[in-house]
Amino acid sequence: MTANSALDETLLWLCSVDSPIGEECALCDAVEARVQKLPPAAPVRRYGNSLVVPVSRGTGGYRIALVGHLDTVRTENGPARIDGDRCFGAGASDMKSGLAAMLRVAETLRPLACDLTLVFYAREEGPFAENELGPVLDADEELRNVDLAVCLEPSDNKLHLGCCGSLHATLTFEGRTGHSARPWEADNAVYRAAGFLSELAARAPEETVLDGHVYRSVFTVTQAKDGGRGRNVVPDRFQVNLNHRFAPIYSVAQAQANVEALVAGRAKIEWTDLSPAAMPNASHPLVQALIAAGVAGVAPKQAWTDVARFSALGVAAINFGPGENAQAHQKNESTSLRLVHEGAEILRRWLTSLPERS
Repeated sequence: MTANSALDETLLWLCSVDSPIGEECALCDAVEARVQKLPPAAPVRRYGNSLVVPVSRGTGGYRIALVGHLDTVRTENGPARIDGDRCFGAGASDMKSGLAAMLRVAETLRPLACDLTLVFYAREEGPFAENELGPVLDADEELRNVDLAVCLEPSDNKLHLGCCGSLHATLTFEGRTGHSARPWEADNAVYRAAGFLSELAARAPEETVLDGHVYRSVFTVTQAKDGGRGRNVVPDRFQVNLNHRFAPIYSVAQAQANVEALVAGRAKIEWTDLSPAAMPNASHPLVQALIAAGVAGVAPKQAWTDVARFSALGVAAINFGPGENAQAHQKNESTSLRLVHEGAEILRRWLTSLPERS
């Protein structure tokens, strides 16, 4: 069996075990059984449906973590299968392609010149507070002290630096009910929101340059409900979900202040999800070595990823994965096997040509 065919079989195996968010146990069990055959350099540590796997220790080299989530979104997919250059199945791109590369690197690269750890975790595809990587990092001191964490989110083998933060807030505009035949007797909550929504629609992204890369801070209304009591009743309540994506120069508290300044007292604010940003770390020697190993490009991460959890602990972290970014969360998800082969080879070149630890 060739290296590429073994990698394909690993990806197909991962896709054949369903793991929608909240139902990761079966895949976690299967991966745990597989990594026990490495054998690991120290006991595998399990937290809920998440695993921390020490692959190599005592090398005197850098401490590196390859990190990937086990769960997938809930969407329509047929049976896992390979058709030509493509592997089909839930999570084929996001991010079982990354998990496959992690496993094959650990199974085939020996000896290693770094202390390598694999992290497989649950519940990434949901709210920040329910993501199991948070409790894993809280509990695992060794993991909190790695030199670099690589999150293998789908990036078409491009290096995505840092990430923007993300917060969600429910904004409630309030008025007074009345009969729609006599609207002058009421105070329409939807109309109260009109000025704010017009301002938001005209607002340009705020651009921030970090390490030569542009991060854009934006505000977007993603959901709205009128709260009306009937079709002939002027609504006294109108709610929208505001999503603020913010550049790494802002803390969560500063991003909240940005929202408060924008709303300017026109609506009540309820914070529903608060996710911090992460700095790029472009000059880190391990990041520079990964670039030299042949990544397909370097770009800022405009979306949010779990690199932010490591960044909040002072740990450098980046995004790099072989999955197709455009296929993430798609119906009938698939990914290019060629990209998976190339991504695994980039990781191999990187891990076998690391600089000496200073």
